[in-house]
Amino acid sequence: MDEHPLSGGNVTAGVVRVGDTVRRPAGPWTPAVHSLLQHLERKGFTAAPRALGMDAQGREILSFADGAAAWPWEAFGPLAGDAALLRVAELIGAYHAAVADYWPPPGAAWSPIAPRRGAADTLCHNDLAPWNLILAPSGELTFIDWDLAAPGQRLSDLAYAARAFVPLIPNPPYDVPIVHRLALLRDAWQVTAPELIDWIVWRARADLAGLTERAAAGIEPWRTMWDAGHGAANTEITRFIAAGAAGWLAALS
Repeated sequence: MDEHPLSGGNVTAGVVRVGDTVRRPAGPWTPAVHSLLQHLERKGFTAAPRALGMDAQGREILSFADGAAAWPWEAFGPLAGDAALLRVAELIGAYHAAVADYWPPPGAAWSPIAPRRGAADTLCHNDLAPWNLILAPSGELTFIDWDLAAPGQRLSDLAYAARAFVPLIPNPPYDVPIVHRLALLRDAWQVTAPELIDWIVWRARADLAGLTERAAAGIEPWRTMWDAGHGAANTEITRFIAAGAAGWLAALS
């Protein structure tokens, strides 16, 4: 069948669509990720691609999610309202519930760059963000790009998602009611404001440190991402979060 290159993300080299499937270069983590996706399918969690094995070229095969990512900013509009944000929050909560009884296969290899802080209490996606959320014409939502999945802390996953879906960025093109959207997420996820804000700050700093370290070492795709402006953007976002954290916490309390 014909192959059609797919673009739009930071790591798309070699990613193609073939019929109703996506073929992607595999990594050491692919068998573990496929076991996770198969578990989610068994649990009835539909907001993730289905793992369909490997092709003759050694590429992983995933089901294709029809639609478009909710990023860049001009594509974020459908998620700007309260109802849409709560739907995303509930979807993330459903994922963590579905993975609660998942047991990785013996010797499972996960992404080596996933941020960690303390003992793991779940299996994190680690990149729950609009750029990895496909909005289908039917209204169906699908989280893609599970390569960073790894044992970690639920609050780390939630903090990253909060940063991305509020979103916590300086100078947005329209006014974002930050405290209101953080409060919606806090209540949906049943976490405390101090927990959520503390982990948002930590995760922002951890992600920036990892990007900086890998880019400085010349490791791809982080070197290219840094040169394309991700380093400067993430530095500004981290500063914005650190500067706003105390005020957001006071308002949430």
